[in-house]
Amino acid sequence: MKTVILAGGYGTRISEESKFKPKPMLEIGGMPILWHIMKEYSHFGFNEFIICAGYKQHVIKEWFADYFLHMSDVTFDFTKGNEIIVHDKYTEQWKVTVVDTGLNTMTGGRVKRIQKFVGNHPFFLTYGDGVSNVDIEKLLKFHEKHGKCVTLTTVSIEQQKGVLDVDDTGCIFAFREKDNEDGTVINGGYMVCNPGIFNYLADDTTILEKEPMRKLATDGQLMGFYHDGFWQCMDTKREKDNLEKLWTSGNAPWKVWEG
Repeated sequence: MKTVILAGGYGTRISEESKFKPKPMLEIGGMPILWHIMKEYSHFGFNEFIICAGYKQHVIKEWFADYFLHMSDVTFDFTKGNEIIVHDKYTEQWKVTVVDTGLNTMTGGRVKRIQKFVGNHPFFLTYGDGVSNVDIEKLLKFHEKHGKCVTLTTVSIEQQKGVLDVDDTGCIFAFREKDNEDGTVINGGYMVCNPGIFNYLADDTTILEKEPMRKLATDGQLMGFYHDGFWQCMDTKREKDNLEKLWTSGNAPWKVWEG
């Protein structure tokens, strides 16, 4: 099963760093937050990824092209015609497709553009700027059991994100913008989508979190998988610094993998 990661936006709220590289390539513990997200999915056995790139998409492509160099000791022998010797090669068991989904394309439009890469199959979908210790296996089982079009992970945290009205079964019957009267159950990403989601996506101007989600909710096709563990997006420099502190402490809650 493939994992689609939205990684094409400008990252304007953390522009002091994202002006040099896409936000998903900003580093936590010396590795891009994109890598951290992929490591979690890989921990649960999901190793095929589609990256929806856009802004400075070449940075993502070049990083993966040189991944084995990043992860290995290397000898550059200029006495032998610039010979490169890679010691103890290590790479993940990953298949990564990086797709240029456009510079100004909205989130729904980016998903629409990768339709041919997922075909007529369910797929994971998440954002390239947030980490969590959500149990991917339980998330998938929940999605398969209820049979609706889309499952998204719900988290309780005070953030300016899309607000969800959820009934006792987990069915989301409203998806709207946050206001002062709301509680704190929000869209945390980590979604599972059936191919029917593409029927809700029109073109590059489609914002996934607006009309498609609202229509899915109205149609009774949007479910919430409640996650009461760790979840954190990286919208600001302060949030990035907090994630860095957690990683440096050796107690990063999202690090569910070994090594």
